[in-house]
Amino acid sequence: MHATLPLLVATDFPALRRNRPDTLQVNLGYTCNQSCLHCHVNAGPNRTEQMSLDTIGQILDVLRQGEIKTIDLTGGAPEMNVHFRTLVEQARALGVQVIDRCNLTILDEPGYEDTAQFLADHQVKIVASLPCYLEDNVDKQRGDGTFKTSIRVLQRLNALGYGAEDGALSLDLVYNPQGPVLPPSQANLKRDYDHFLGEQFGIRFNQLFTITNMPIQRFGSTLISKGQFHSYMDLLRSAHQDANLGSVMCRSLISVDYLGYLYDCDFNQMLGLPLKVAGKGRRHLTNLLTETMEGNPIVVADHCWGCTAGAGSSCGGALA
Repeated sequence: MHATLPLLVATDFPALRRNRPDTLQVNLGYTCNQSCLHCHVNAGPNRTEQMSLDTIGQILDVLRQGEIKTIDLTGGAPEMNVHFRTLVEQARALGVQVIDRCNLTILDEPGYEDTAQFLADHQVKIVASLPCYLEDNVDKQRGDGTFKTSIRVLQRLNALGYGAEDGALSLDLVYNPQGPVLPPSQANLKRDYDHFLGEQFGIRFNQLFTITNMPIQRFGSTLISKGQFHSYMDLLRSAHQDANLGSVMCRSLISVDYLGYLYDCDFNQMLGLPLKVAGKGRRHLTNLLTETMEGNPIVVADHCWGCTAGAGSSCGGALA
């Protein structure tokens, strides 16, 4: 994939430097119960890569230093890592906020039926993928029956207290476009989600995040097969907004792969572009115990235009 996508050549994307990191986005492995078309990780049921308990111990060592306030758990389906609960329990015991990037359907799989209660018991923030509020669109992107399962799980989460206005158990939803287009207005789309999901299914949630599809891995391959890759890159570049540069997630987030190596963001991780420190080799979790990353140059390539196009895009949704 890296050789196929013309992203890893010289880019004229603006240079960026890090602020002080306060978030670790941790990829617990590529195993997933789904194989979504927009997945930039290329995750699926046949992927076996998983973070070990030793590496999770290194994450906890970093958290004990106190500078990292949030761990953002992703995958694959992060819940499918056998050490998921150990990490959540010990991170929460340290007072660290935990985000679970959940595909919803995993919470309905055999063996995971009590995971929703576990997440509620430990006040884990859920950021859940629901790429549309219409059944046909969701099933087209994520597989037949996905929408009905997702609705059933959302209702179960609501029954546990997720999505209430007080935000004590935060439930946010994530929208991805169906194809090579920019997301619509996040605020307007949230109103549509609120209305439809509330009226049809009695579902409540806190925020909606619109995320631009990145032209890498499975989605990038689809663009190439349809002859749409270059036109999509032109769209991202032409929609660039300088105002988004100050809020891109790589300024305050460090991405960690399942082996414990460091990247400026999850997208760089999937492209094999490691975080760089001048004069030093590949950086690992253990280096965070003795090194500061503040002020470090961020590795950029052409896919970065996806984060600054239009209203901007990050793991926390639109930037503007």
